[in-house]
Amino acid sequence: MSDLTTQSAADLAGLIHSKQVSSAEVVQAHLDRIAAVDANFGAFLHVAGESALKAARAVDDSLARGEAPASPLAGVPLALKDVFTATDMPTTCGSKILEGWTAPYDATLTAKLRAAGIPILGKTNMDEFAMGSSTENSAYGPTRNPWDVTRIPGGSGGGSAAALASFQAPLAIGTDTGGSIRQPAAVTATVGTKPTYGTVSRYGLVACASSLDQGGPCGRTVLDTALLHEVIAGHDPLDSTSMNVAIPDLVAAARAGAQGDLKGVRVGVVKELKSGAYQDGVLASFDAAVAVLKDLGAEVVEVSCPSFVYGIAAYYLILPSEVSSNLARFDALRYGLRVGDDGSNSSDQVTALTREAGFGPEVKRRIMIGTYALSAGYFDEFYGQALKVRRLIADDFARAYEQVDVLISPTSPFTAWKIGEKVDDPLAMYMADLCTIPTNLAGTCAISVPSGLAAEDNLPVGLQIMAPVMADDRLYRVAAAYEAARGAMPLPTLS
Repeated sequence: MSDLTTQSAADLAGLIHSKQVSSAEVVQAHLDRIAAVDANFGAFLHVAGESALKAARAVDDSLARGEAPASPLAGVPLALKDVFTATDMPTTCGSKILEGWTAPYDATLTAKLRAAGIPILGKTNMDEFAMGSSTENSAYGPTRNPWDVTRIPGGSGGGSAAALASFQAPLAIGTDTGGSIRQPAAVTATVGTKPTYGTVSRYGLVACASSLDQGGPCGRTVLDTALLHEVIAGHDPLDSTSMNVAIPDLVAAARAGAQGDLKGVRVGVVKELKSGAYQDGVLASFDAAVAVLKDLGAEVVEVSCPSFVYGIAAYYLILPSEVSSNLARFDALRYGLRVGDDGSNSSDQVTALTREAGFGPEVKRRIMIGTYALSAGYFDEFYGQALKVRRLIADDFARAYEQVDVLISPTSPFTAWKIGEKVDDPLAMYMADLCTIPTNLAGTCAISVPSGLAAEDNLPVGLQIMAPVMADDRLYRVAAAYEAARGAMPLPTLS
């Protein structure tokens, strides 16, 4: 494993910008790493070596001319979740229905990465259309956890998390609809942030559930994640859900937090997110993290958010309803897969045959649930009631943030499970998002940072830190302080 693949993004940026190493060398080291190990992990669906090296050489040429770096991360490569469009590589969303499709435009996030001089190594694997907690629902096979290749890397963004944990990329992009950045981060010992809804453009993000989806940064350190967050955040007039507000100074918050002082910070432990069928090692790790925050000077109190217990039920009505609406666009008539178009079938039959062949079981399950929930006679009983619960959860957050600056919980109730263990039990798999879903329903922000290994299986556990709307900087201050006090995490035993 090359020294260039094990360094942080911030350190790599320093080496590139001071011309101690070229961006092309850094990109090539990561491409070599992908070629050497990704067959073991399945993190990437598409590797864009030629275009990544071209972008890296452009950064090197710019620096050679004496120009300032386009961004603090210029020249540092990145892995992009295959749910963002790009004109120079396929966008499949992990689905057969989009196999081989290349978009005619870049997502705003993709364009921001290019403008920042960040070479894109390729597209990472994911649960089909971001529906899942294990990256087993991909039409192109599962991704494997670098800590134990018999286990899942979380989902739906398991490819991005596994690419980081296996040192195939120093940075990655994910999306978070109900925990799809934070839960993979927790089970792979990486860092992932779900930004405030509306602060990272959704234009060119293929929609799963439009009121919940949010792109976000992933890294191996809190500082790296903050640096990437600042690159991708900001108002976008092309996105009707984008907020035209100033983004707080996230990098400054991370650097301040790393100094290790949390005096005056009020931290709330969410009572409802620390009870239930949690793994013993997860709870022990969480209790140890709470002790660390207290040692750093934080005031820690218990906070009750009673509506959180209804979060999963509400989420799995709201999300499928939006899925049913959003995925109706895949009709075999405009783009993507087309089955049965031999002249013997009507357009409706072609659409039905294509959807049958193109969508996987989990996607079909959620489409059917959502279509039922939105149907005449059931809309108020199911979808309408779920929206009321969503409002109650947002109110619980608002009351809690009157008492504390941030809230904390375990990121996931359990560590990575065996591949195939929960495939036939969707409800058991849905429980992986127990702690993460409330943040998506409320549109607030949260981060997962590694908090050690569970004693019983020696697998990673994550600490979730949550903050109010537009208080993303609080996440980075508290997470960086905890990270510094926790000390270095052990590395996975790479295959």
